[in-house]
Amino acid sequence: MTSQLVIKNLHANIEGKPILRGVDLVVNQGEVHALMGPNGSGKSTLANVVMGNPKYEVTDGEIWFKGENILEYSPDRRARMRLFLAFQYPMSIPGVSVANFLRRSLEAVREGNKPLEEGENPTGKIGKRKTVPPGEFRKLLQAKMQLLKVDNSFINRSINDGFSGGEKKRAEILQMALLEPEIALMDETDSGLDIDALRIVSESVNALSGPNLGILLITHYQRMLNYITPDYVHVMFNGRIIKSGGKELALELEEKGYEWLKPSDAENEVTADA
Repeated sequence: MTSQLVIKNLHANIEGKPILRGVDLVVNQGEVHALMGPNGSGKSTLANVVMGNPKYEVTDGEIWFKGENILEYSPDRRARMRLFLAFQYPMSIPGVSVANFLRRSLEAVREGNKPLEEGENPTGKIGKRKTVPPGEFRKLLQAKMQLLKVDNSFINRSINDGFSGGEKKRAEILQMALLEPEIALMDETDSGLDIDALRIVSESVNALSGPNLGILLITHYQRMLNYITPDYVHVMFNGRIIKSGGKELALELEEKGYEWLKPSDAENEVTADA
């Protein structure tokens, strides 16, 4: 069965400030969706809320994944269900090699989406983690590195420590390749990339695209969509998706900007910088 992420009338606050004001969106496995909009429109907030970032408070709405309402699930459990978030600003972890980080991540995800027993807390910790045999891990990692054209020396470096912007994003895409999510949220993957890095990172995303992976690609600009062709484009403004269309919508936004799409004051009762 094809996995589906369904967001219904989602409202969310941070520190009491409303940001999401009724988001409706459906992303199916195998589809590429681009979410665009001006700064402060709520795009990154949506990704964080879907993955369960505790900084945000959901005040209304639902998030369904694989037929389950995941609002009460921990970020860890959501990841084990095969949701994935690529961060806009990945953290550096000095002293932890890329290879070790990826192996531990794979072990965590392989715990899988175990059914909850009666009375079990969905935010609770999982049991003892299964190990991945070294030989199996090396074989799998080498296959993913070959697919993404990643040099062998890359995996011996400390995760994101001293990495360029492009290297940080490639490390995340390598993690995504290894964990094999069913829906991936990519938060401003083009942020901080020069033209060459953008092309390389986009080629890596394209190498993973296919019927087993649904992608929600969050971006300000059309330039990344020169390399990654979306099936659908959505525009977010003031915490709502106000327009959806095909890939031609991104080109129209590049030409006209966002002003022509903004609702009138009568249509948009709440005005705030989200």
